[in-house]
Amino acid sequence: MSNQPRVSANLSKTGNVVRDSALGLVTETVDPYLRFNHAIWHNGPLTAAEVELARLRNARKVNCVFCKAVRYDIAIEAGLDEAKVEQITDDFDQSELSQREKLILVYTDYYLQQPTAMTTEFKQRLTEEFSAAEIVHLSLAIMLCNCFSRCAVSLGGMPEEDLPRMQISVPE
Repeated sequence: MSNQPRVSANLSKTGNVVRDSALGLVTETVDPYLRFNHAIWHNGPLTAAEVELARLRNARKVNCVFCKAVRYDIAIEAGLDEAKVEQITDDFDQSELSQREKLILVYTDYYLQQPTAMTTEFKQRLTEEFSAAEIVHLSLAIMLCNCFSRCAVSLGGMPEEDLPRMQISVPE
């Protein structure tokens, strides 16, 4: 992974992590992105802790150093703690996570790797646990997180090593 950015961050310093990043260079896209991001975190049927589980699983799969280090304050307020985060490993099926949390991680993996490979048994378990609206919300959350983290990684400038944990708010 390159620690040299391919695109330098925006020169303005608004205090908004997205607007001040390289994404702020294309101002026409920043506001719609921020509105969608806000809706995913605040307006869907899943809790912020559930969205954060999917976001962190995506971060692990994409290897976005920044995404892996960030914890959203609203997810922490909704009950996500580091003990749960530490269980988002490749053997999470053996973890103490709840069945619902494990289903979120399995669905995230299917979504990211091979969405057409979902077994009938898994689909049944998923629809028994989640409403249709929750499954759509989860899919949109994974899509947004995956697009954002892949964009960040592809723009370069990722540190070569892990960053310390940082708690942030959902950017407005």
